[in-house]
Amino acid sequence: MYKLRGHHLFCLLGYRGMGYSREYVQNMTHIHQTLRRNPKTWIQLVSGPDQLCEKYPNSGDYHCQGTHIYNRDAIILEKLGLKIGQILKWEDIESVIHKHAVPSDIQIVCESCSWRSYGVCEEGIQDVLDNKGLREVK
Repeated sequence: MYKLRGHHLFCLLGYRGMGYSREYVQNMTHIHQTLRRNPKTWIQLVSGPDQLCEKYPNSGDYHCQGTHIYNRDAIILEKLGLKIGQILKWEDIESVIHKHAVPSDIQIVCESCSWRSYGVCEEGIQDVLDNKGLREVK
């Protein structure tokens, strides 16, 4: 079972192998590919730093504890109708995203995210809407 925070549900959809450091990318790729290959993997929704944050580079201000990040988590969980502490399969998270999200949501809920300009998260939501699931990371 993986522990994930709210905004990482959208980050995983848009993940294309880029990240903050080599160690972060390796960790994110491992989790992403596990979920892609086995959508029945259990996820527990947590408040604050999760298993992706564990590998965030220690380079001063700890991004994962920022108030704006907690706010983004809360907004995304509310949008999806999910709650902290819930345990569900990744395929169920994709189903919830399919029901409650559209690509243009990224422009609003992830407005301050530095990765937003790449457009990959919108593509990731569209892939879920098209029942394609997570993309293969090459």
